Amino acid sequence: MRKRTYRSVAAAVLAGALTLGLAPRAEAWSLEEAAQPYSGTTVDVIFLLRPGYEAAKQMIPEFEEKTGININITEVPYENALGQQVRDFVAGGDLDIALIDLVWIGNYAENGWIEPVSKFMDDPALHNPNFQLDDFFPLLVDAFGSWNGVTYGIPFDNYSGLLFYNECMLEEAGFDGPPETWTELLEVYAPALTGDGQHAFALQSKRNETQSADSFARMIWPFGGSFLDENFRSNLDSEGSLRGLEFRQDLMEYMPDGIVSYDHAETVNGLAQGDVAMITEWSAFYSSLANPETSKIADCLAVAPEPAGPAGRKPALGGFSLAVTSQASEKEQAAAWLFIQWITGEENAREYLDRGGVPAIEAVYEEPGVAEEYTFVPALVESWQEGVPEFRPRFAEWPEISEIVQVHGTRIMLGELTVEEGANRIGEEMEAVLEKAGYYDGEKPLAQ
Repeated sequence: MRKRTYRSVAAAVLAGALTLGLAPRAEAWSLEEAAQPYSGTTVDVIFLLRPGYEAAKQMIPEFEEKTGININITEVPYENALGQQVRDFVAGGDLDIALIDLVWIGNYAENGWIEPVSKFMDDPALHNPNFQLDDFFPLLVDAFGSWNGVTYGIPFDNYSGLLFYNECMLEEAGFDGPPETWTELLEVYAPALTGDGQHAFALQSKRNETQSADSFARMIWPFGGSFLDENFRSNLDSEGSLRGLEFRQDLMEYMPDGIVSYDHAETVNGLAQGDVAMITEWSAFYSSLANPETSKIADCLAVAPEPAGPAGRKPALGGFSLAVTSQASEKEQAAAWLFIQWITGEENAREYLDRGGVPAIEAVYEEPGVAEEYTFVPALVESWQEGVPEFRPRFAEWPEISEIVQVHGTRIMLGELTVEEGANRIGEEMEAVLEKAGYYDGEKPLAQ
């Protein structure tokens, strides 16, 4: 990797200087010294009820001790996070760090609620010189924290869609590995793994962002579909989109009853308790599935990339970034930045991983033994190298469109609408939102 080459050159120069008796230039920056002006400052941030945030909570006392900065966490379920933050921004509230889902970045940036990272990285007093954006997977920096060429957020709670499966259950059914394709999963694996109270697959499909992202979007992309075409018109009536949604209906035969009420917790628990053979879930849930205290199948847990469809392997991409809010005072902004670069950077990436988080730093996954200890790593790295950043449209209108998909996507699964009827209704209502926002009259750019 380029950055390692640079570091090797720097080390050689330093060694040469020492050989010649030249004193190296002292490194002036330290976290403790940088934080001195902000000791006693309280930084307010929203956390979700997920493993990556629990990992960060375990690490935060060290940061507070070193800096004297207090991190005040408000924990909320995912479905409340956007609304609670928007209300805080509109009211000019106390939030100092924004938690940004990749599909919220346009909304936050266009409303001026968050600050570009350059404001802090250009300040030598605040910027740790060992913290560089090229230490992160480029896909994640672009997808989670950037908007119109400006980087606002640093990847924090990082997800890739993976196939988690019960290796023992598959072996008992005569399989020596997971399915390579969605078609193989449906036609070969699903019938053999369903029966006697067990089901082959569970697809989290609750009527919230889980329905629109984890269920609906996950199925249209590998079959060649997408929400929109290059002109921001609905592409849901395309052959690929309809084929993916029909496939989801066919797969429901091998899922638990009531799958439309399954969120992440129910899906992960189904696999962990041995009731479900396979799930496609975010990488962040590996730690709970691999923990014998929370998972009956920890010894049988295996991980693979998401199956491929006719359009190839199109793994789900999700995750969050942390950004400094514009409403925070100058002291709060500085303290917030010091925390963001500390919790997300390379210096603490391995500890974050060991505690159950999923860092976005490339180098940590190259350390000896990491891929063997954390079996999800090879599939994770593959997906981040070949992922789909536009898995969900990232523009500011996505939250409103997501609600449309949630309603009619659920109705399709319940059989209240045919696939064609549901796709057409979503397309019509989605285009109405975009037309009102100016996407068809030149008021909005067609590429973000």
